[in-house]
Order: sequence, then C-alpha cells, then structure tokens
Amino acid sequence: MSIVPLLQAPPVVQFHAIAAMLALLLGTLQLLMAKGTFRHRVVGYVWVVLMLGIAISSLFIHEIKLVGPFSPIHLLSLLTLVTVPQAILAARRGDIKAHRKGMLTLYWLALVGAGLFTLLPGRLMGHVVFGA
Repeated sequence: MSIVPLLQAPPVVQFHAIAAMLALLLGTLQLLMAKGTFRHRVVGYVWVVLMLGIAISSLFIHEIKLVGPFSPIHLLSLLTLVTVPQAILAARRGDIKAHRKGMLTLYWLALVGAGLFTLLPGRLMGHVVFGA
C-alpha cells in the first residue's frame, strides 16, 4: 500500500479520490446512525456536498474514453446529479421511503460500486491499495 500514486495524480483526481473516501466513511456512519435526528441531517448534508463534488469532479477525469471523452462510469455522475436533489426533496416532502431509496442507491451504486471499480488492476486506487 502506497499513497504515492495518489499524490502524483492531477489535483482533480486527488480531490475526487479524497472526497470519495470521506463520503464512503460518512455514508457508512449514516447507515449506522439513528435517522431523522439533527446529527443525521448535518452528516447527510456534508455527504451530499461530497457526493456532488465527486460527481462534478468526475466529469473532468477522462482516463477511460469510450464515448468522446466519457466512459460508462460517467453515467453514475449523472445519476448522482439527478438523484441527490430528488432525494433531498423527497425528505422535505416527508417521503422518507423515496429519500431512503435514493440515498441507498447512491451509496451502493455510485459510491461503493464505482469505488470497487477503481480497485481493478491498472487503476489508480488499485495501485494505492495493492501496489503497482
């Protein structure tokens, strides 16, 4: 394990990776914490900001190019940019079922799923975690 590959990456990649690691940590805490509390809302808003930062920064990362400068993984960015506001609005409307579904989808698909993809051989986080 070595953080050197991450430190040598472009700033947008560094931001993206660090925000994703923080979001994974906070998202996991959110799943374990009591729901509907002040703490849940505060951690949730921080998580949302991180997720939006991850999604936006990913649009400037083009290591894999399949459709112009984009790859299928960028669809998760679009999913995030659409789902975050929908899930927040659902919570404000009192539709907790829709809020929960949206946030869990983002956590498991856009964060955990995409995160596992970054651990594949040849990918930056794969080098960080497993070495070159």
